[in-house]
Amino acid sequence: MLQIISALVPIFALLMIGFLARRHGFPGEGFWAPAERFTYYLLFPALLVNSLSQASLSGGESVRIVLAVLVLLAIVSGICMLLKKRLEVEFATYTSFYQGSMRFNTFVALATTSALLSSAGLVVAAIIAAVMIPVLNILCVLVFSSEKGIGSNLLPTLKALVTNPLILACFAGVLVNQLGGLPSTISATLGLLGQMALPLGLLSVGAALNLNALRSSGRVLYVSSAIKLLLFPVIAWGVAYGFQLSELASQVLIIFAAMPTATSAYILARQLGGDAPLMAAIITAQTLFAMVTLPLVLSFVG
Repeated sequence: MLQIISALVPIFALLMIGFLARRHGFPGEGFWAPAERFTYYLLFPALLVNSLSQASLSGGESVRIVLAVLVLLAIVSGICMLLKKRLEVEFATYTSFYQGSMRFNTFVALATTSALLSSAGLVVAAIIAAVMIPVLNILCVLVFSSEKGIGSNLLPTLKALVTNPLILACFAGVLVNQLGGLPSTISATLGLLGQMALPLGLLSVGAALNLNALRSSGRVLYVSSAIKLLLFPVIAWGVAYGFQLSELASQVLIIFAAMPTATSAYILARQLGGDAPLMAAIITAQTLFAMVTLPLVLSFVG
């Protein structure tokens, strides 16, 4: 437990530094949006391509990891759909509940994996991300498209989906892997860029926290947070056991499952007419809750 907490403290410290820095206007409001874009479009794709290019994608373990991720997402998505009637909320509110229960913060997931499991964990994390990122984006778009009247917004969203830099990086990394890997100089360059991704990504996540959004929150926030931060990793543990994943793969899968929801969920909520204020509240609350739940979950479940 102490080892896990010690590894996670720097991660949450960077989140708080980002939050406090933006709140006090340092280094300036104009810094954060370009920093997030730089991380999202260059640094994290570099990290994913480099990690996937070095991953061992052959053999039964990789296949089992992919299947485990798909089964895990199907189970939790099914739970969310079953809860739709019980929640008795409007469709826009349900879309935020669904995103809050399903999506994960890639920045925090990779940083946590790196802190706890070093480079070996990052390789497995890249494989899991290569499956989770496109599948979750597709699932969320399908949930929005199930409601009539968003057709005019759906095409631009689908275009954004297929041009998502993280999704493209995952496919590029797998392709390069199958072609024999990267030259050492290119791999070293991407490695340096990847090292920048984790700290700058965490600072950007912290800067995006919106405590004012919490004032309008309700029970949907707490239900989605309980599913995402507690139930999701427990189910991941069961799925990993069922697929007989290695200890390393099981740990990484549980880390991804225990992550707070993605900040990009707010953008999708705005684009497709979801409940954007609720989404902002869920993102902020889960990021704060994760400071408590993550070490507990990883200690007792992982």
